[in-house]
Amino acid sequence: MTPRSTALRISGLLIALGLLPTLVLARPQEKPAAAAKAPPAAQEKSPPNSSEAKPSGYAGAEACKTCHAEIYNGWEKSAHWQQTYKEGGIAKHGCEDCHGAAASHVADPSDTSKLFLFEKASTKEITAQCLTCHASGTQHMNAINSVHSKNDVSCVSCHSPHHGKDSDFLLVKSQPELCYGCHLQQKAQFDMPFHHRVNEGLIQCSDCHNVHGTVKPHQLRTSSTQDAVCFKCHTDKQGPFVFEHAPVKVDGCESCHLTHGGPNPHMLKLSNVNLLCLQCHTTSSFSSAPGAPSFHNQASFFQSCVLCHSQIHGSNFDATFFK
Repeated sequence: MTPRSTALRISGLLIALGLLPTLVLARPQEKPAAAAKAPPAAQEKSPPNSSEAKPSGYAGAEACKTCHAEIYNGWEKSAHWQQTYKEGGIAKHGCEDCHGAAASHVADPSDTSKLFLFEKASTKEITAQCLTCHASGTQHMNAINSVHSKNDVSCVSCHSPHHGKDSDFLLVKSQPELCYGCHLQQKAQFDMPFHHRVNEGLIQCSDCHNVHGTVKPHQLRTSSTQDAVCFKCHTDKQGPFVFEHAPVKVDGCESCHLTHGGPNPHMLKLSNVNLLCLQCHTTSSFSSAPGAPSFHNQASFFQSCVLCHSQIHGSNFDATFFK
């Protein structure tokens, strides 16, 4: 029997049994190229103030913009907008992060009972509201005890959350003009012939003072070793020395220097160096410092003590601070 006749006999048998249509339908079908599975479309992220993201009571920043367009446009250009709205922030509510849920206010503009209004709040309340976000920073750890806070200077006295001129800190003015608004005495000192170069822009008030409060007097900062802030720049005066000059360690630099500025070279408190030294180095019983030797004629050569005692801030070699 030939192969062809064998195949015909098998086909006839399958037809007789009714199995051929089943085998044909059971063959795997190739998927057309056009019907290939397309990758799923990327899901668009809904903005933080969308209806899906807003909990009950919140209206969203876009609702605020309807009436407060000028404030919104200023806020939109600030670092606050970046943190509280664009990138989600802490509560992801935009304006309502600071002012509270505003749905009832949007429904009835006269209803401000649920809003936090900074212009009507006390200094303590404003500080507490700002610290809900800013309390974790090392700069704000003593904010509630700061001199500014105790004198009713609130956060919004120096910072503008909506229209800050300084892109980093949202200041209403740049330093030192901002500080000069209250500290007029220090402004005059920085105009003295010898002064720290704040007006020239070399340093800023906040380089020496933490305006949000410290445990030191005058809200002074400390160096990395927790010493006086002056040693951040004047490291050669820091020591430690074998022979210390007591005023540097006990009273600090201010025992001899005017820290903001003055009429004398090196910002010394007195124009005559010997008069400055003799405030402590006398034969009086009230001072533990040794008095000037009898051969020191104060009318001539010995008027300038530092001509000989050149290492006046401390020495590793001589107890009398000779070079």
